[in-house]
Amino acid sequence: MRFSVLCSGSTGNAIYVESEEAKVLIDAGVSGKQIAAAMEEIGVTADGLDALLVTHEHSDHVKGVGVMARKYKNLPVYATAGTWAGMEKYVGDIAVEQQHTFAIQDSLSFGDLKIEPFPISHDAREPVGFNFFQNETKLTLATDLGYVSDRVKTAIQGADAYIFESNHDVEMLRVGPHPWTVKKRILGDKGHLSNEMAGDALTEVLSGDSKDVYLAHLSPDNNMPEIAEITVRGILMQNGFDVGREVVLHDTYRDKPTPLKAIKRV
Repeated sequence: MRFSVLCSGSTGNAIYVESEEAKVLIDAGVSGKQIAAAMEEIGVTADGLDALLVTHEHSDHVKGVGVMARKYKNLPVYATAGTWAGMEKYVGDIAVEQQHTFAIQDSLSFGDLKIEPFPISHDAREPVGFNFFQNETKLTLATDLGYVSDRVKTAIQGADAYIFESNHDVEMLRVGPHPWTVKKRILGDKGHLSNEMAGDALTEVLSGDSKDVYLAHLSPDNNMPEIAEITVRGILMQNGFDVGREVVLHDTYRDKPTPLKAIKRV
């Protein structure tokens, strides 16, 4: 299994995952043109996609969904019923035959790639994260969640690689430019994970095998990649993890993709 975070942050999110038999896009929160360009940069093309999966209906995750569906007319789009209802105003017309609904307890399969959604706490109608399985490898996508519940911890335990939210530094947020109503939303249990919360959660779900952790959905106003990495690194090291060998932290970007990463069971 290989993956790339094509873009990540409040300006737009999209992730590409492939196996030997399947290619899927998760979220399309930027223009179709930007998604196609990012995919070309990592050496793949959008016209070979088997599915587009949507985590939730916020515009930074669905801005390009309708464009992608209309441009690639054989591309099926998968979302929960709540997400379909919530994103209708953002995505425009999508052909009925391209619309697919899944329940949180469902598993999806595309060739040798198995995908299992799990519920997350966010201010959306029916938001989910995803686990991806291919042979013995597991990739977890968990962003846009106000806290990491016990159910989520159980679902994401022991993945080989994580795309994990590290949205804000609490002090930067508190003194930052946003009105208090926005700050309260971000800090709430249906908002976004702070750097500290990300580090604490990772200490509970990482197993002994070597792991890659991609710190994702960083706020451009209330965080910096260096602060996120230092904070998460410190918490992991305090809990006995050998960061750099046992766990490798990676940046994600708002305007460029991460290199296509192969997941291999150690």
